[in-house]
Amino acid sequence: MASPHSPSFLFCITPFLLMTVHPMWTSPPSTSASPPPTASTCGPGQSWAVRLHPHYSEEGHSLDELARRVAEDAGLQSHGQIGQLQGHYLLCQDSEDASAGDARAAGKSLSSHPFVAWHSQELILSRSKRGMAFNDPRYPKQWHLHNELRAGMDINVTGVWERNITGSGVTVVVVDDGVQHTLEDIQPNYSPEGSYDLNSNDPDPMPHPDAQSGNHHGTRCAGEIAAVSNNSFCAVGVAYGSRVAGIRVLDGPLTDSMEAVAFNKHYQVNDVYSCSWGPDDDGQTVDGPHPLGKAALQHGVIAGRRGFGSVFVVASGNGGRFNDNCNYDGYANSIYTVTIGAVDENGRMPFYAEECASMLAVTFSSGGKQMRSIVTSDWSLQQGTGCTDGHTGTSAAAPLAAGMVALMLQVRPCLTWRDVQHIITYTATQYDTHADWRTNGAGFHHSHQHGFGLLNAWRLVNAAKVSQHALTFTAFGRRPYPERLTTLPSTPTNFILLTVTDADLKKSGMKTLEHVTVTVTMSHPRRGNVEIELVCPSGMSSLIGARRALDTDPSGYAEWTFSTVRCWGERAEGEYSLLLTDHREPAFSLGTLNNWKLTLYGSSMSFEEVKLRQKTVEEAMGGHYLDSNFSLPCPPGLDLAPETLSPLTSNSLKSLLLLGCFALFWSLYYTLEVALAHLDLREMLCWTQSRTRGGFQAVNLEEGPDLDIQPVQNVDAKVPLVVADDATLSVGKSVQSILLALDLHLVPMFGG
Repeated sequence: MASPHSPSFLFCITPFLLMTVHPMWTSPPSTSASPPPTASTCGPGQSWAVRLHPHYSEEGHSLDELARRVAEDAGLQSHGQIGQLQGHYLLCQDSEDASAGDARAAGKSLSSHPFVAWHSQELILSRSKRGMAFNDPRYPKQWHLHNELRAGMDINVTGVWERNITGSGVTVVVVDDGVQHTLEDIQPNYSPEGSYDLNSNDPDPMPHPDAQSGNHHGTRCAGEIAAVSNNSFCAVGVAYGSRVAGIRVLDGPLTDSMEAVAFNKHYQVNDVYSCSWGPDDDGQTVDGPHPLGKAALQHGVIAGRRGFGSVFVVASGNGGRFNDNCNYDGYANSIYTVTIGAVDENGRMPFYAEECASMLAVTFSSGGKQMRSIVTSDWSLQQGTGCTDGHTGTSAAAPLAAGMVALMLQVRPCLTWRDVQHIITYTATQYDTHADWRTNGAGFHHSHQHGFGLLNAWRLVNAAKVSQHALTFTAFGRRPYPERLTTLPSTPTNFILLTVTDADLKKSGMKTLEHVTVTVTMSHPRRGNVEIELVCPSGMSSLIGARRALDTDPSGYAEWTFSTVRCWGERAEGEYSLLLTDHREPAFSLGTLNNWKLTLYGSSMSFEEVKLRQKTVEEAMGGHYLDSNFSLPCPPGLDLAPETLSPLTSNSLKSLLLLGCFALFWSLYYTLEVALAHLDLREMLCWTQSRTRGGFQAVNLEEGPDLDIQPVQNVDAKVPLVVADDATLSVGKSVQSILLALDLHLVPMFGG
């Protein structure tokens, strides 16, 4: 093989070397200049844009060369063609020592230059980003709406606002201790039609001052939802274009019937019910809505919003420091509610938050002492200032979620209560990698700490825009047969199995799952020692009954229903396992499972349709459906009879009673006046009373014998009726004076 240094090799490559180094082989100048620097490379007032006469290009002249010559004649330098505008060039003064006189000379030269058809000395343009800007003084501190310190740690709502989606046409009612609707941040968006005071039984939900100055809770929640924007006061609500109502029910004794009324109050006016309250978060309470409250929740999702269903948003609870669990809260455990937990500014579960298998999603709220809390409106009564930066807990998380639901309902008003749950399930995002995330058989991620993840307003609204209605809601329930008492084991065992076949589900039409519930009746000497876990056919497990060290109640469970959403979208048929563990202490006796029932709630949507909807939702996240006129048809809803409103409340009845009493007494007085005006007082004036030892005795006016009393023939003649002395005349005139003072127009009876 020849060496690469041989003469023959050099002879072969010589022509190529010559082509690369000799000028005659250089490429001709390109007719299109490389992308030039922009005007920002020149100092302010030191750049000119020029357009060369087009006929020079037609004559074959190089425009780049002409631009260079024009620049030299004006004492400038050409920075090349401006973008893709042929014949337009940027000329700059490159010297930092250039004076104003040099600039004027350059402009004069360009004005008279034969190659220049048009020129302009460039100015610095004033332009602002089309982002959302508010004059509300605390808006910059509302990190949950726009977090500039921790990117991505907010609800991602500003892009929705930019498209004028602010909750317009939607009413959110805050069921709480009242709403100060006269507050500047709330009054323009206040809905009196959706409000009521169940504590005082009147239409005005204004909070009442209390000894602890604590009745500001509902007002703060209302501000989070619908605080007015650009009013130079406090803050901005997540759905600042929505209406907000108040139902005052927590400022006094609360009964099952009051709660039922609250859940359905004005439910053709109110679309979303925000409830930041629940049973005691003490790690030992098992409580929730009682029979009437349960019935009202069910009735609300059936008949509310013209049959599309009221959307109930509830807080998961603040019992984390007591190791509480929201599966023991019947409101958070209900299939009819949207259960919302909290994360701090870092997206982590705060110390107060609770875990549970029924949690749907989380959103932002307060964290530890070094973390920022929620900025919102506040009452101005007592120590309130109308604004606060200290709203905390899941109480602050639930109203944010309610506001985001209002944004969804603006773009698609006919979303049903189940559609809202589906969209949250499809769009919530994972963030905290330390959480116990598990992926179920349908591809949904769920954590007991975070539900399906963080709520994202942009994703929720885009998904709502393209969301088809969830198919028919179905249910299937079964108790194990035969029922028998079962002693709880001290170690977890798959000792209770229940198989659901396709034939079992055929009558209901159910194909895929949404909620799964287990209703338990159990006796146990220390309820908190029991741990209950449900495993769906896919193998997805749910800790529905967590162990609680503080729960020492010896009564066990009486028909208590646990629920989970962790099997959402999975196939319904298959084998379900109930695992129970009794962490029994030696001093206690064994617990007994008396009976239990498995209930499946789902739809006729097939597993393949679930996967297709997941894909459709993700394809909509670019925002192109929001930017277009795309709109799915909305059915009109049910033609329901208007809500029956009682025109009389207890307060109005009291007012009417007082008015009636006043009218009665006035009538009696007037009747007496008329009667006295027509009485013949002649006999009354013939007698008087005289004081005696034994009391008062009726005597003749004169104590002498034989008064000469003359009959009256003509009253108008004013003849004296009584012949008496001066004392008698004095008494008679006194009586006449009294009667005249009463405006009794009597005929004068005394002469003189």
